[in-house]
Amino acid sequence: MRLTEILRLVRLNLSQNKSKVILTSTGILVGAATIMLVIAIGTGGKEEVAEQFQNLNAGAIDISYEYEGDSGFGRGRMGDFGGGMPSGGGMPSGGGSMPSEGGFPGGMMGGFPGMEGFGSQQNTEQIILSTDEVGELETGIEGLAAATISYTSRADAQGGDLEEAASYTVAGVKENYAEISNLSMEIGEFITEENDTYKERTCVLGYDVAREMFGSALEAYDESVYIDNRPYVVNGVLDQMGTVASGISPDEAIFIPYETGIKYITGKNVSPTITLVAENVDGVESVMEQAEEILAQIWPNAAFTLSDAGSKMEAASASNETLTLLLAAMAAIVFVVGGIGIMNVLFVSVRERTNEIGILKAIGCSKKDILLEFLLEAACISFIGSVLGVLLALGITPVIEQLSVRVELSVWGGILSLLFGCLTGTVFGFYPAWKASRLIPVVALNHE
Repeated sequence: MRLTEILRLVRLNLSQNKSKVILTSTGILVGAATIMLVIAIGTGGKEEVAEQFQNLNAGAIDISYEYEGDSGFGRGRMGDFGGGMPSGGGMPSGGGSMPSEGGFPGGMMGGFPGMEGFGSQQNTEQIILSTDEVGELETGIEGLAAATISYTSRADAQGGDLEEAASYTVAGVKENYAEISNLSMEIGEFITEENDTYKERTCVLGYDVAREMFGSALEAYDESVYIDNRPYVVNGVLDQMGTVASGISPDEAIFIPYETGIKYITGKNVSPTITLVAENVDGVESVMEQAEEILAQIWPNAAFTLSDAGSKMEAASASNETLTLLLAAMAAIVFVVGGIGIMNVLFVSVRERTNEIGILKAIGCSKKDILLEFLLEAACISFIGSVLGVLLALGITPVIEQLSVRVELSVWGGILSLLFGCLTGTVFGFYPAWKASRLIPVVALNHE
């Protein structure tokens, strides 16, 4: 039998059973839609992770300290053990005063001279990272490319078209912060060393802040912004980043000189973060180990938090890959269910059309012709379901995006969905088609 005649028979059989075809293709429809959305969500997740960390140097390491209520002694800077502990020690940031009584009798530490007051009078100053630690880390760490220190705070700011002050993230940074965080300028220049040294009231606005206050970066440049009722000159505006740098969303932040912020906004009671950048990504662990050793010498018994950007990126990517795998597994299950549905329908079709198969064989159709006819029917049913599935995916994409899930549709995703759908139908339709091709003509003709 010619291929055109086989295709004609396939078309007639499908057109005469429209409702059966649609119901049979439902499983493939859902599977194809799921496959397309899996690819779209996976791609969107990867792009979102890339954008979130595009301005983080892969070799960056953040060092911070949080007070956990530990009242143990020894959290101050190590002074000269020949006398009493120096007053410039440190209690963790956010804590109150240390206990007035130590664990040693008579205020003596095991009776050693020169240690008076070590147990009975603890240091009352806070542990606050500063530029001193930055300098010691820069000096003592091998394989270090750069280091900076920064902090964030909330402050009321007003300027431009804003009728009343609003709360913004204010970041105190050094002049090298922009380079380390890969920030670029839309207009103007970033904080300079002179701005920081002389505690000048200058600032750099994030892209969104500039638009909210002045309408555009150009309008914001060289204007004044009032932060806590003090005027600051806008030195520049950042390019739109749409991401996070060292815990700061640059689009929605106001950057000021580090020392200026301490003088006018935060005071000395601030919890800054030191950011180190390794010369090589492979040397991040070594830099972290050296940093821990140096900090342990400066602040004995103090537990600092060290986190590297590479680990953050890997964790975010791993989470996205896990989600993609779960969705892919769900799509595979749906395809299997849909394929079994096609198989069952074709088995029923073989039984219903046994006489037809016997007639076809009686007039000279070979086993190959019968096999091909049923396989083409299965493939067509799958193809119809796949096309409807792709259309369904396109239709529900806006709904998914409303749930704050990033979806990146692609032509490749649609093509892959169609291929998977057709492959599933063909694979699961093969056995019924093979059974039909193996029917004995005389038995098929006498079947009731």
